[in-house]
Amino acid sequence: MSFRKKNRRKTRQPLPKVEAPESDEKGKVQYRDEFQKDVGSRLEELGSKLEGQGRNIMYGLAAIAVLAVLAGIFYTWNRRTNNAAQTALGEAIETSQAMVTDAPLPAGSTTKVFKTEKARAEAAVKEFQIVADNYGSPFKEKAQYFIATNRLVIDRSAGIKELETLASGSGDVAGLSKFALAQAKAGEGKLDEAVKYYKELSNSGDTVIAKETIDFELAQIYEKQGKTKEAADLYFSIAKTANELRDSDEMPVPLSRTAADAKEKLQQIAPERAKEIKEPELSPAS
Repeated sequence: MSFRKKNRRKTRQPLPKVEAPESDEKGKVQYRDEFQKDVGSRLEELGSKLEGQGRNIMYGLAAIAVLAVLAGIFYTWNRRTNNAAQTALGEAIETSQAMVTDAPLPAGSTTKVFKTEKARAEAAVKEFQIVADNYGSPFKEKAQYFIATNRLVIDRSAGIKELETLASGSGDVAGLSKFALAQAKAGEGKLDEAVKYYKELSNSGDTVIAKETIDFELAQIYEKQGKTKEAADLYFSIAKTANELRDSDEMPVPLSRTAADAKEKLQQIAPERAKEIKEPELSPAS
């Protein structure tokens, strides 16, 4: 972009992606939510089960017809609610990711910009609060996560307290909150606390954040603590695992950015260990 950001942004917190609702409108930003993408199919299954049960209840054709209508109304109501919630959440996310610049915009531009990160965070918190106040789970919890991460810019201690509350729960939002807390603690120089959160995430084996991402962040903390061996072990594990991945044709899978960075880090701090990772063959073994 041609606009210069006023201040260098700090490391962004991971965002749970949001699937855009079905709409006839064109040009809207599409959001995809990995742990929300099957909501529609689940609701359809629920509607089908309700209709199926209606057919099994032999109270006459009238009762079956009423049940079918109620099931249709229930499905439509839920779908509209989800679409509205996803739209509101998506718009709030756009606000939280808007440009920060004091440069004038071209005439006629509708791009949303803010002069400071604090102003952007304040606007985003207001929009996310509307979602939290008006919609139920899981949209409410997602909105609360975004409120907490944006609050870090406005009132850091308050944001951390909110993240700690969310992290004490379970599910995807709890995992995202722990990751955000680990980054916040690392930024404050509280490395032992950051390690605690990263280890919990790495050992859980059930988080929306990729394990290699968590382990890479943990390895960087170990480096700062002077724990070179622990850092090298993690970098080695990340790079070796990625190096051995194969696709359906048994061809090597290109390294992710994180795996490539881990391999480079390993070469820097433990070059002999890095030599143990062999380059993948370019063709499948016969």
